Amino acid sequence: MTPPTEFAPGLTVRGLTPPLKLSDFGLIAFDMDSTLINIECVDEIADAAGRKAEVAAITEAAMRGEIADYKDSLRRRVALLKGVPVAAMQQVLSQRLQLNPGAETLVRACRAAGLRTLLVSGGFTFFSDQVRDRLGLDFTRSNVLEVADGALTGRMVDQDWGDICDGDEKRKMLLATCARLGLAPSRAIAMGDGANDLPMMGAAGLSVAYHAKPAVRAQAMVSIEQGGLDRLLEVMSPH
Repeated sequence: MTPPTEFAPGLTVRGLTPPLKLSDFGLIAFDMDSTLINIECVDEIADAAGRKAEVAAITEAAMRGEIADYKDSLRRRVALLKGVPVAAMQQVLSQRLQLNPGAETLVRACRAAGLRTLLVSGGFTFFSDQVRDRLGLDFTRSNVLEVADGALTGRMVDQDWGDICDGDEKRKMLLATCARLGLAPSRAIAMGDGANDLPMMGAAGLSVAYHAKPAVRAQAMVSIEQGGLDRLLEVMSPH
């Protein structure tokens, strides 16, 4: 594998010579938790159940790639959320969830260059729908938490495409969106921070790691280690 080169402080590139043309791409796909937003939503919901340490330890291991079965790890975490009221999730949304620095700038620049935008998340529609609307993203795929009597049941709801959006599903959704738009996958950018982002990053023409786990940084073509999401624009020219 090509060794990384420091392009600027906190910004490394591998196997490419900047600047790339943003308008050569037609789609940018984002992970949500710890990439587009500042938190891992499942950990913050767990806080309301007094189980944050337990859940966050599983999340960390999954994101580092130390848990082989992501779906199983997510089911285990969601089971620990049983009984958390929807009001507590609303509180996470309104008080803790923030877009990461540069998110709006990057999305605006991509849209101006003609790219469509996709959010693929192992997180939950309760949050991803809000992030989609806030940023004006075109497509999303994430998981649905089951609710009964105003509280979480500890389960997720199956959807028409499958049960859980894991790394494999993120890759499938990226490829399906490219097909829908008539784009070769080489014209897609995929951006993430955890091991479950590696399949879609591997399928895209440009892979970008954002403040990522070591395994993800090691494989990405661009790695943003300091600063905001919009640092990607430092290696891209608009046209």
